[in-house]
Amino acid sequence: MENLGLLLIFWYGVLHAFGPDHLTAIADFSIGKNKKKTITITVLFAIGHGLTLFVFAKLLESYHISDAVLGYGDTISSLVILGMGLYLLYMVFSDKIQLNKHYHEGKEHIHIWFGKEHEHSNKDTASAFTIGALMGIGGVRGMLVTLGMIEGQSVDLVMVMAFALGVMVIFVGFGAVILTINKNLLNSKQNLRRVFATAGVISLVVGSNMIVG
Repeated sequence: MENLGLLLIFWYGVLHAFGPDHLTAIADFSIGKNKKKTITITVLFAIGHGLTLFVFAKLLESYHISDAVLGYGDTISSLVILGMGLYLLYMVFSDKIQLNKHYHEGKEHIHIWFGKEHEHSNKDTASAFTIGALMGIGGVRGMLVTLGMIEGQSVDLVMVMAFALGVMVIFVGFGAVILTINKNLLNSKQNLRRVFATAGVISLVVGSNMIVG
């Protein structure tokens, strides 16, 4: 029964990852990134998400927190998505998204970056972990209900790992879709602006719907 319970938790993680807020966040971070960075971003987002859920689940086992207070977690997730959308639109309209093409050994390489100067940085991967952690607050209620129904016992790290793995499968798969977009569409400055602007608008719509809902 324990293995079946972990399988169900894994499946809940899969379903949870299909939320429009999660996919929007992954898209916002993965657009314009190479394969290695996209995989790193999606994995770190899933880990941050799972760890936050684990920490808050343990806190809620010891302290009673009203449903109204927990509802603020959804508000935080919504504001994160809205903030990302506004940031992307700002970068587009202030012309701070750059594209450079060059060739290595006869193969075309495209570099995309924010700002005026191209620099290699791990800020986006660290940010993906942080955003995943913040958005994890919004999923605490649903996860606790599911874990309680399945296990009827204290939340442990193995359960959360099963959940995070389910989330990770979908995130990495969706990251592969974004990689296809990167490869086939982000080949000109005009297309770059269109794709990032679209991602920004979608983020605003998703974040706004979450707050209204």
